[in-house]
Amino acid sequence: MLLTHRLFLPYASALLGLLSLLAVLCFHFPELLTSKEFRAVYGEQFARNLLLVGLVAAFVLGTLAVLRGHGKRVALVGVGSATLAVLLGGTNVQFDAIGKTPYSLGLDWFLISLFFSALVFVPLEHYLARRRLSPLRPGWRTDVAYFFISHVLVQFILILVTASTSTIAGLAAFPALKAAIQSLPVWLQFLLAVFAADMAQALLHRAYHNVPWLWRFHAVHHSSREMDWLAGSRIHFVEIVLTRSAVLLPLLVLGFSTAAVNAYVIMVGLQAVVAHANLGIRFGWLEYLVVLPRYHHWHHARHKDYLDVNYAIHLPLVDALMGTFKLPKDGSWPEEYGVMKLETVPNGILAQHLMPFQGGRKYDDYVA
Repeated sequence: MLLTHRLFLPYASALLGLLSLLAVLCFHFPELLTSKEFRAVYGEQFARNLLLVGLVAAFVLGTLAVLRGHGKRVALVGVGSATLAVLLGGTNVQFDAIGKTPYSLGLDWFLISLFFSALVFVPLEHYLARRRLSPLRPGWRTDVAYFFISHVLVQFILILVTASTSTIAGLAAFPALKAAIQSLPVWLQFLLAVFAADMAQALLHRAYHNVPWLWRFHAVHHSSREMDWLAGSRIHFVEIVLTRSAVLLPLLVLGFSTAAVNAYVIMVGLQAVVAHANLGIRFGWLEYLVVLPRYHHWHHARHKDYLDVNYAIHLPLVDALMGTFKLPKDGSWPEEYGVMKLETVPNGILAQHLMPFQGGRKYDDYVA
């Protein structure tokens, strides 16, 4: 069922109001709540302008929802959050010089990423959807929580990953190979980095599906019963660390330049969202060149013939080399998504994070 106008106004107001309130808190505590690396990407004036847009939209949409009697309680959350944000300083909030801390929560990365992802993909999935699906589908709150955790804890994840990969990379240096790779132009390094990282990721991905104790972590990702731009965020924290380490390790060992690695990281974030998106576009021959929605959706299919295929996240060529490439030539899509044994994955982000440590038990409140 599509998101109706009745639901859109209050929930949009609530989302924008809460994001605006969190943004004001970022201005008050930048050294604790914002990421040093991400602050270098955007300017202060951009952040203030974006905050102004969020505040105005939260007030306007919330007021319209209340006047029309559409989800008054939810709308009041939006208006109330925006009001509190204004009382705390709004777009005029001042802050001192940003101090240094060994870590930060990366709340700014979460706010900007969620805002623009929703701004782009909610309309796209409305007009180009494969399945008629509301953004407020069952499980959306859980996936927003995963989105929040993966973005807010980005600094801690990077610390863990960098520590593990750098240590191993230091023990496995290949000076001659590094020099050869670093002599290549950045665009060629980028293409090679995509292939090397995708091969490493695909091998680990296949292990997730075939090693029982690893599958319990990966089953969380496959527990989404609907596929959209937000579904890809549902990943267990342990899997995030393992996968990022396995993917970054070959790039560090082989000596790819910082520019090539950064370009790869940007592409990973974009393609991960696109691959899970609810977009029914036919891409023709491109589906055999790049991993696109239909290709990855079949990997998530609740279908016995697709339990051990389509592990690549970038290049179908990787699956072809592994013998795990499979895509219906008739252009068909899966009818159902999720794990085969639904009762083995509980509902809720906390229960799902505990699930891998509970020995494959069955749950009464599961992803159905």
